[in-house]
Amino acid sequence: MYLNKKKLFLVISICLIFFFLTYNDVKSQEPKIISGIAKVIDGDTIKIEKYKIRLFGIDAPEKKQICNKPWLSISFLNFSKNYQCGMISTNKLKSKINNKFIMCRSNNKDRYNRFISECYKDKTNINRWMVSNGYAVAYRKYSKKFVSEENLAKKDKLGLWAGKFEMPWDWRKK
Repeated sequence: MYLNKKKLFLVISICLIFFFLTYNDVKSQEPKIISGIAKVIDGDTIKIEKYKIRLFGIDAPEKKQICNKPWLSISFLNFSKNYQCGMISTNKLKSKINNKFIMCRSNNKDRYNRFISECYKDKTNINRWMVSNGYAVAYRKYSKKFVSEENLAKKDKLGLWAGKFEMPWDWRKK
């Protein structure tokens, strides 16, 4: 009898330990909804209350990144100028969502502990809006979701695509 109680206790203990160890994994698969008033950090990162959020599937120029665009064309002469594309990307996102109510859906975090999310202002997908207008590029390393929007922005020479720029991930490597 004593041996049976001991075995039963052992089995129940193992089951409970297994449950608690796997519960976080099950819980983490559920999308986390973060909503509130957004503060823009840069062209692909925002903050809502205490949560830092990295916009999923896009990469925007860094704040200090410089790009080049045509300034004046006369016959065979072309003049271009450098501009702060990273600040423009940040400012465009600010004008769209800063201090406005935003809803984000996240499934995981990145290595910097930021939530990786798709975010919405009303029914507008902010990630898609940034790429569609040429203020960010599709981050193909992590997702192909916004590649068609990037191709259209490139075809129409919108935002970054109006001139020459280094992909943000290449610029960060330097």
